[in-house]
Amino acid sequence: MIVVDASVASAWCFEDEATPATDELLARVQREGGVVPPLWAYEIANVLVTGRRRAGLSEATVTRLMALLNSLPLDVDGNPPNSAELVATAELHELTAHDAAYLEVASRRGLPLATLDQKLATAARDAGVTVLP
Repeated sequence: MIVVDASVASAWCFEDEATPATDELLARVQREGGVVPPLWAYEIANVLVTGRRRAGLSEATVTRLMALLNSLPLDVDGNPPNSAELVATAELHELTAHDAAYLEVASRRGLPLATLDQKLATAARDAGVTVLP
């Protein structure tokens, strides 16, 4: 299992963001499953709304992408940190609270973190978390 952030899932939605590495991460999640913090659903919804507004994605494309993402074997982490822990993690690593949530889940569960966000990737490495791709 791996922790998947929204930047990687976004690459699964937009061909111009996809790479062989992100395609392999999708295949890995389909095989092994993944973990996401509860805010993942909101972030993915925002990716799709933004894609519809800015990139002109059709309603059919958004529906297809939602079906793909909803079909993935993702475990929504049921033990999110309290606000104080999240703020502390964000401050320690100079991250947004959203990014700190992904780092916290990966760190607590001892799982690799799949992210395309370089700041989050650096923070994860500094925290001893394996970063993919």
